[in-house]
Amino acid sequence: MLIKKLLPVAFAASLAFAGSAALAAGQTFVTIGTGGITGVYYPTGGAIAKIINAKKKEYGIRASVESTGGSKFNINAIDSKDLDFGIAQADTQYLAYNGKGPWEGKPVSKLRAVFALAPEAVTFVAAEDSGIKSINDVKGKTINLGDPGSGNRVNSTDIFKYAGIVPGKDFRDEKLKPADAPRVLQDGRIDGFFYTVGHPNGNIKEATAGKRKVRIVPITEVGDLLKDAPYYAMTEIPMAQYPDAVNSKDKVKTVGMLATLVTSADTPDDVVYAITKEVMTNLDDFKKLHPALAGLTKQSMLEGLTAPIHPGALKYYKEVGLVK
Repeated sequence: MLIKKLLPVAFAASLAFAGSAALAAGQTFVTIGTGGITGVYYPTGGAIAKIINAKKKEYGIRASVESTGGSKFNINAIDSKDLDFGIAQADTQYLAYNGKGPWEGKPVSKLRAVFALAPEAVTFVAAEDSGIKSINDVKGKTINLGDPGSGNRVNSTDIFKYAGIVPGKDFRDEKLKPADAPRVLQDGRIDGFFYTVGHPNGNIKEATAGKRKVRIVPITEVGDLLKDAPYYAMTEIPMAQYPDAVNSKDKVKTVGMLATLVTSADTPDDVVYAITKEVMTNLDDFKKLHPALAGLTKQSMLEGLTAPIHPGALKYYKEVGLVK
């Protein structure tokens, strides 16, 4: 039985009595790790929880959502049994399961994929007065690549590696969290920042709506990145979502990947099966719960899964013919 382990203090207090009653009734509590509350992960996790909680009498499962540090945190918390599920970028999932990058020599062998979610774009926001119109214009500037250990930082450093640009040498490398970057950009303390996220996004809207004019910079100078790291793909950011940006084109080309829901091999099959079935069965309603989910299809939700699929999810996929 999965027991809720990481409750925010206020939420824990509010559930203290209800939780003991639910346990007495034989309910299972599961916790979904997400990301910052202004990003896409948090409302996406909330959408998953809403779908499964609507059937709590049928399955005996109660899901709750936690705001966390994002992909790397979620995977490590699942590995240490502090979270039951988490949302993670496809590249972070790949690195963790294969023991690369932050997990060099220490693979998270029990990491399992459930399904893919919204596509995410490596988004480079730069001040118009900085003169940055491509990633090659960053030399001598101050750029936030993301906080240490974050997926944002992994993605931005990957891009500069393949562009032949060295952070800390060719430009000043800041290490701010995504929630802080728009304010610091508007204050004039940085020239730009990276954020890997689904769109539309509140942080990007905040950055583009300030007095300091900004543009979303295309990322096309990626060399062999797509060949060497197959979890990346080219994607586009619709600029209609950010009318205050100075971009003249309707879409900005960049690099992206999929966000995915992951869990542990130790998570009971019936729990993973129930969550997979309910999200897939109610996909039309699920997509309406956040704009970033609008383009999901059952087929796209099986893409970008770079760890083995959990047996509980696989059971459902075989039942409905998505996997043979």
